[in-house]
Amino acid sequence: MQESASLTAALTVVAGGVLHGSFALPMKKMAAWKWENTWLIYSISGLVVLPLLLALLTVPPFTKAVAATSPATLALIVLCGVGWGAGSTLFGLAIDRVGMALTFAIVLGITSSLGSLLPLLIQDPSELFSRRGQILLIGLALVIAGILLCSKAGALRERAQNPQTAARRGTFTGLLICIASGVLSPALNFGFVFGEPLKQEAIRLGASADFAGNALWALALGGGFFVNAGYAVYLLGRNRTWGVYASPGARGWYWAGAALMGFLWYIGVSIYGMGAAAMGRLGGVLGWPIFMSTVIIMANVWGAATGEWKGAGAQAMRLMWAGVLILVAAIAVIAQSN
Repeated sequence: MQESASLTAALTVVAGGVLHGSFALPMKKMAAWKWENTWLIYSISGLVVLPLLLALLTVPPFTKAVAATSPATLALIVLCGVGWGAGSTLFGLAIDRVGMALTFAIVLGITSSLGSLLPLLIQDPSELFSRRGQILLIGLALVIAGILLCSKAGALRERAQNPQTAARRGTFTGLLICIASGVLSPALNFGFVFGEPLKQEAIRLGASADFAGNALWALALGGGFFVNAGYAVYLLGRNRTWGVYASPGARGWYWAGAALMGFLWYIGVSIYGMGAAAMGRLGGVLGWPIFMSTVIIMANVWGAATGEWKGAGAQAMRLMWAGVLILVAAIAVIAQSN
């Protein structure tokens, strides 16, 4: 029975990763909008409207739970959200500086490992030397190996598809931005792990254990919204792209598509929270690398399905699929540690 429950929890995290890894698909049909136009609407939908709406609908004592939680815990949750928002923004800047392949390798490698190991070291460092901890470390090593292979494949693809692209400038600065993004990005999972008192208050006041995490996401993502939306607003002003919203090319689908991005992104996070909670005390430690691996797998699968890898070459395709298979193996290994 326990093995069945563990498998269900792991599959729930995978389902969240599938949705989360698919959130950018609508952007492929929104060529008339600039990045900042799409990102602002996505941020409003996925980081404010949906989290707050679901928190109110699925956690009836939401406001009471917030009021009963210590200000220090609430501040920590919001601060973790702000940290994740900064990491998300730096991720975009890093891609511009050093390219997608190197950015994914560094940022996701740090995010996957740090987002899992740091909570474990703080909550229960002795677990690191247990059989479960050793299995987790093996799984994390596979995650990093899979990410590196996918990133190498991405580098080969970029070289094949854009042979005339000039060498990028500011590589050292770009590497520093990558590292900063990798350190800040897992803050969202830190908020989930260290915001446990808010979830427990919600449960004590009558909320379902499955949905209590939605109270936490509403606060954390609210903090992240100010960074993501703030950067988008800055670009809208700098690039003078506010008028794009009123252009003839901005059909109704664009607004719906950007909102759909927010829906897929947040529902994926919410489902991850449910699966991680079902994994038990160390759910945030065990579930995070599974979630991240699934997100990367889906990003690569959708990229191949929509023609992003066309003309990339046989070697790039082999490396990409090898990386995906290793990430699948990593998910299986980490699930065993539960």
